[in-house]
Amino acid sequence: MRRNRLRELLRDGQPSVGTRIMSPWPSVIEIVGHSGMFDYIEFVAEYAPYDLHLLDNIGRTIELFPHMTGMIKIEQDPRTHIAIRALGAGIQNVLFADPRTVEDVQESVAAVRPERPSSGGRHGVGMRRDVGIVLEAGAEAFADALDDAVVAIMIEKASAVENLEAILSVPGVDMVQFGPADYAMSLGLTGQLKHEKVLEAEKYVIETSLRMGVAPRVELNAATGFEQYLEMGVKHFNIGVDIRTLYNWFCEAGATMRNALGVEPLADPAERVKPVYGR
Repeated sequence: MRRNRLRELLRDGQPSVGTRIMSPWPSVIEIVGHSGMFDYIEFVAEYAPYDLHLLDNIGRTIELFPHMTGMIKIEQDPRTHIAIRALGAGIQNVLFADPRTVEDVQESVAAVRPERPSSGGRHGVGMRRDVGIVLEAGAEAFADALDDAVVAIMIEKASAVENLEAILSVPGVDMVQFGPADYAMSLGLTGQLKHEKVLEAEKYVIETSLRMGVAPRVELNAATGFEQYLEMGVKHFNIGVDIRTLYNWFCEAGATMRNALGVEPLADPAERVKPVYGR
């Protein structure tokens, strides 16, 4: 079984740096791997189109880089099916979106952990990529690898924040991330990511997670604005997402060239819709 870089860093109390992709082209993963700058790459399957063949190709591509592991972000339903197939494809870690209750989190953890008495999960034996199809199917190493999978949970609903301590007490939760956009929406403050209640909730989630021994992760659109989180004790960051990086480059580089050529933008910048979500 392949080593899990993110689990090793968590186990050793070391920081981690990840990035996100939505493009289904495996060569994008290769570019990230060749940079040598990231411990893991997260496929944002909650938003991107994909099929099971693509998950296998993502797993294969990540395995080209011994220094890097993978994560998948999956939506609230069907969380068990997607988690099992992603892990079987070789994507070693899972970020679950939209949990609202302790029961949601328990189901998420159970989808990842092996169904053996010491682990308490619901993940059975499979003949998939993670075990070489037939080589280690049903082996003890396979079950151990499922226990090593990092389970991350989005805390982004009002009910999740209200029940945070109970959620963090669920055995098997390794990492949490606050989601300001969904949280603001759940309060009736849609789009108000800097609202006082949203900022207070983020601070509460980070401080409570650190106190209870669960690693908080912060998601940033660029390698800026991280200082305040370092001061709070956060050591795990995920920076950038491919489509936003491209959008920003198209806007900035295109504007530079059109200004130099003395031609107007094809769309009025004042009227262009700007991204709401992100930091």
